[in-house]
Amino acid sequence: MAGAVIVASAAQRPVVADGWAFPGDRVPVTYGRSGMVSSTDRVASEVGVEVLRRGGNAVDAAVATHFALAVFNPEAGNIGGGGFMVLRMADGRTAALDFREKAPLGATHDMYLDPRGELTGRSRIGHLAAGVPGSVAGMWEAHQRFGSLPWAELIKPAVNLAEGIVLHERFAQSLQRFEKELRQYPATAAAFLVGGQAPRVGDRLVQRDLAETLGRIQRAGKDGFYQGRTAALVEAEMRRGGGIITREDLRQYDAVWRDPIMFQYRQHTIISMPPPSSGGATLAEILNILEGFDLRSLGYLSRDHVHLWTEAVKRAFVDRNAYLADPDFVVQPTSRMISDAYAAERRKDIRVDRATPSSAVRPGLGPVQSDSPTAARREGEHTTHYSVVDHEGNAVAVTTTINSLYGNFVLVSGAGFLLNNEMDDFAAKPGSANQFGLVQGAVNAIAPKKRMLSAMAPTMVLDPTGRVKMVTGSPGGPTIITTVAQMISNVVDFDMDIGAATAAPRLHHQHLPDLLYYERDGLRPEVVAGIRGLGHTVQARSGYQGDSQSILLLPDGTRSATADPRRGGAAISVRETVQSVQ
Repeated sequence: MAGAVIVASAAQRPVVADGWAFPGDRVPVTYGRSGMVSSTDRVASEVGVEVLRRGGNAVDAAVATHFALAVFNPEAGNIGGGGFMVLRMADGRTAALDFREKAPLGATHDMYLDPRGELTGRSRIGHLAAGVPGSVAGMWEAHQRFGSLPWAELIKPAVNLAEGIVLHERFAQSLQRFEKELRQYPATAAAFLVGGQAPRVGDRLVQRDLAETLGRIQRAGKDGFYQGRTAALVEAEMRRGGGIITREDLRQYDAVWRDPIMFQYRQHTIISMPPPSSGGATLAEILNILEGFDLRSLGYLSRDHVHLWTEAVKRAFVDRNAYLADPDFVVQPTSRMISDAYAAERRKDIRVDRATPSSAVRPGLGPVQSDSPTAARREGEHTTHYSVVDHEGNAVAVTTTINSLYGNFVLVSGAGFLLNNEMDDFAAKPGSANQFGLVQGAVNAIAPKKRMLSAMAPTMVLDPTGRVKMVTGSPGGPTIITTVAQMISNVVDFDMDIGAATAAPRLHHQHLPDLLYYERDGLRPEVVAGIRGLGHTVQARSGYQGDSQSILLLPDGTRSATADPRRGGAAISVRETVQSVQ
């Protein structure tokens, strides 16, 4: 069947605006009946698939993919950051792993305010912006509980890749785009600039210090990162640049197993990440509100569809920003937030003929600790997601990040990896916007050892029989939540296949600012006019939203997957039967 052309049915081909950049019937889809990996980098996907070929399970493949991304995607998939994992094992076990970064022991509530009480930029750039990394601990913990192949075998490919790779287009273009920023710190420039210049496609990049760090992780597991030489190098880098992470911070770091968020949407079970990720709870509120409307009868991306979607998202995000934080520090009304009863309450004041101004959409779950919000700014895309399903049906969704692209731009001298700037995800000044434009309350204020709130949403969808139907997720700051919500709705409400669901135009609203973004050319002009006529403020974004990497299981047992055309990557099957354009 290789090379065959599969034509999507009419139900799977949504009507979109003329000129839309990613027609769903032209997106490559990989089909297979065995294991499959979809990630933002082809080499990383190939590394994961090779683990599956050698008999590893989905967790083994996830670990290998994760460390390969540390080499090929340092702008986001980096061991200097953290993230979340959702698992659904073939025997029905479900788990959620929190390896989010923590505030250092020396962190203080007002550490990013100047003497006048105004925010500085130190939560975004430089050593002080870094939280204690969690990625290595997360992969180690997942492997300890669910892995099958020896740890050292899973890290070896990344070690080899760090010793020298030939740059492909995506990586080379990223380095060229950020060449100026990478020059800010000598160690960062030395690691990524070849002969003092951003390398080109086909150039060879050697990351020797990173290879040695990965080698220590390969030999000693978690301790190879959180103790010994690597920990000493991190502490020395902090002292050199005025940061506050110490070896004691690293020694105390732990990844935590949590109960996943689970809810029903149109007879499907959705499994996603709980706090300190806001992804699962916010996703639940959005979809639960929408479940009260027959979206399919309205027409895909019609005026009324977009209007109701936007109203649901506004209400979910105001609750997200007001209530959610690290559950080890703050009691949160998560159970009520994800309930059908609460969604029915929120749905009652949605008018089908008029937008509700964000100023009139208030938190609905009771008293909150929050200052008055201010205007917000737009979000960026600084994270990566990958999805894995193995031949036995075990499934893993992982979203990982160092926050901004290339994190805080600080590379740990002698260790070869970049540090995150996740401290900006706290409410450094409650009621003021962070770099993603999110206006969050005092529940997410800075405190030592606290995990900052996240929008990451690695997610599984189970069909009405309880079988894994879809594994999905995306980068994109707060747009992660709206991207994943649309992926689920595209498949469940509009019966799209994985290519069409991934390629479909995306929308975003986050309560503040009161602004609906859509991908340019993604809405028909008459729809934009109609939405404005209902009272929405609408703006086409300059770039595209998200980078979903998803796997969809078809009724006959075939797996289908695609990498998002917005940013590239690859979906690869162990035994590929078809890789084609639909």
